[in-house]
Amino acid sequence: MTLKREMDIVANNIANQDTAGFKIEHLIVQDYPKAPAATEGGPKPIKFAHDLGIARDFKAGPMQRTGNPLDMAIEGDAFFTINTPDGVRYTRDGRFTLDNTGRLVTQGGDPVVGEGGDIVFNVTQGPIAVSRDGVISQGNLRITRLNLAQFGTLSGLEKTGDGYFRNASNQPVLAAQNASVHQGSIEGSNVNPILEITEMIEVSRAYERMSKLVDQNAELSRGAVQRLGKTN
Repeated sequence: MTLKREMDIVANNIANQDTAGFKIEHLIVQDYPKAPAATEGGPKPIKFAHDLGIARDFKAGPMQRTGNPLDMAIEGDAFFTINTPDGVRYTRDGRFTLDNTGRLVTQGGDPVVGEGGDIVFNVTQGPIAVSRDGVISQGNLRITRLNLAQFGTLSGLEKTGDGYFRNASNQPVLAAQNASVHQGSIEGSNVNPILEITEMIEVSRAYERMSKLVDQNAELSRGAVQRLGKTN
């Protein structure tokens, strides 16, 4: 069961190697000792693999230049703030666009949050510019500043899908420090596909070995029952 779950995680990493802002995940496994059955000469104690959960690596992915003025990437440990129907969410995926009202939104249509709330543009006021400190302007007019969020403990963030994270631990949301915004770029996935494919092969081989071991034990049990069931 643990190997199957690990395979699912590795497969998901590989599937998201081209997803903007995706953070690689790993299964946390711990030895779980238990008292063995009373078998002469058996191992004492025996250990099982205990699935403790998922660890997420928030290391930055590579910066990819797109030239799209609405694409943005964060350099530093910060997140874009997004309003969704389920509440405030945070993301590193900066592939933004404008909806039919001129609001800056995500690919899913959720509004990006600035200092005063939603960020709205007037298409007649000129090109959109974003400074390294997150200030958004259009022409000579300052619109707002991106609401970049930072957290003391990244392990308190829970993935909710669509590249979003939720502040599951309700820790204080801090103003981003030492974070800069790169307009016209996006942050790629931090997945190394070569390492993940290698990991998938190792997990697959381990699963195959365990399956054979289970089959062998089952065959030994069937053979023992058949021999013991015979009458002279």
